[in-house]
Amino acid sequence: MKMKTFLTSLSLVLSIMTLSAQNLQKGTYGYLYCHMSDHGEFTAYALSRDGLNYHDLNEGKAVMNPEELALIEGGQRDAYVCRKSDSGKGYLMVTTDMCVRKSRVWFNYGINLLKSDDLIHWTSTTFDFRKGNEIFCDPESPDVVSDWSKINRVWAPQIFWDPHYKWSNGEKGGYFIYYSIWSSNENDPYDRMVYSYADKSFTKLTKPQILFDWGYATIDADINYLESDRQYHMLIKKEGGHPGIFHTKASGLTGPWPEPDEHDFVNFEGNKKCEGSSAFQIVGEKGWRVAYIQYSDQPKHYRICQADEHLTNFRNPVDIKGVTAPQHGSFMRLTKKEYKRLEKHFNKK
Repeated sequence: MKMKTFLTSLSLVLSIMTLSAQNLQKGTYGYLYCHMSDHGEFTAYALSRDGLNYHDLNEGKAVMNPEELALIEGGQRDAYVCRKSDSGKGYLMVTTDMCVRKSRVWFNYGINLLKSDDLIHWTSTTFDFRKGNEIFCDPESPDVVSDWSKINRVWAPQIFWDPHYKWSNGEKGGYFIYYSIWSSNENDPYDRMVYSYADKSFTKLTKPQILFDWGYATIDADINYLESDRQYHMLIKKEGGHPGIFHTKASGLTGPWPEPDEHDFVNFEGNKKCEGSSAFQIVGEKGWRVAYIQYSDQPKHYRICQADEHLTNFRNPVDIKGVTAPQHGSFMRLTKKEYKRLEKHFNKK
């Protein structure tokens, strides 16, 4: 009997440890859709009470100044927002520092790490990867590219809180930042998924390490922890084999991440191209909603489909409603106080 009690207690402890390795979720009043605008390379907000029908904040215009917060090119793409999980107070965001309107090329050189106390006022730390060792807090770590000055793509970063990560000084807890890089100037054949860790101040970043390499380009990863099987599930755009948005899963953040099942993908767009997936849950539902951009058509379609509790069985896609120029972004649940604060600040009559 004692052994049974011990095993039950151990199972509970392990469960709690595993469940803590995820982004903090809070709020049942509404949803924030934080996204790049298709009218320009800036970050915009939209609010919803039900997670499906939205309305713009600030008329779909920028909610922050990219010229002040994206110090490489003055453009923000692929905004990902979440709560600050180590303290439970405040918010974090990551964006791709890129402005095709200015550069006229689909290359860029870095990312921005942002933090805020209210989702309105933001500060930013910009990481220009061309500077190499001087921007990373662990310059002695191995390099995934031979010449940082030649890197020309750092895309679509996202955040995942990892309480078990241990820093060199013994401190535990860090933000797992995952994104894709490409150094075509060094004859790298394709974009590869990598990860770094950011500290609790969200101003320091470790050197990127390879997350996985399937032998072809992969971008726009989106990771969620699912209580249905206590696994980490990833949606990702892959360019090899059958291209599109696919699903894979792993027992830990750093993997190993197996190559996706060719049959487990967002399949109802036919041959039309899709990317920029973002999965979220509606309060009270066991299943998931998956948002993505279908960019073959003009105008593009930003769509939300349904998935089951295992983040599979994609079905019933509909265009997002009420958003001006939706594009690659992310979703976060809000409390009533947060919802009303954003509404009051950005939609002043």
